[in-house]
Amino acid sequence: MNNKNLRSFDQSLPMALLKAREAVMKNFLPSLKAHGLSAQQWRVIRALEHENGLEISVLSERCYLLMPSLTRIVKNLAGRNLVRRKIVPSDQRRSAIHLTAAGRDLFKRIEPKSIDRYDFITDRFGATKLDELYALLNELVETIDDAN
Repeated sequence: MNNKNLRSFDQSLPMALLKAREAVMKNFLPSLKAHGLSAQQWRVIRALEHENGLEISVLSERCYLLMPSLTRIVKNLAGRNLVRRKIVPSDQRRSAIHLTAAGRDLFKRIEPKSIDRYDFITDRFGATKLDELYALLNELVETIDDAN
């Protein structure tokens, strides 16, 4: 019989990560909402700005979005002329998602505010601590993913 007790709700790792995410996102959401974007839509735009022309399955993995959600997001962004699908020349059955000129322009309008928010967080939390946090979170992901 296991005598270990479940951690209290407010001390659970998922809750701590969720609280941290919410605290961080409060800094970014106003500028996204001002441009009519959700956090998930911005994630897609950022991923495509970083590496344009991703197949939807790869984009799903990069953005940590389930395929049905990503399909809706891409449809919405395409309807706003921010992204478009193009057939992959090497395989006509596959398509890749690309930022349009309007998508790149939107990214460039939001980017300065996003940089300001990162600077704010870095100033408040500390650059060294933020680097350590990134390293620890990456290590946690690698450790847990390797175990599964």
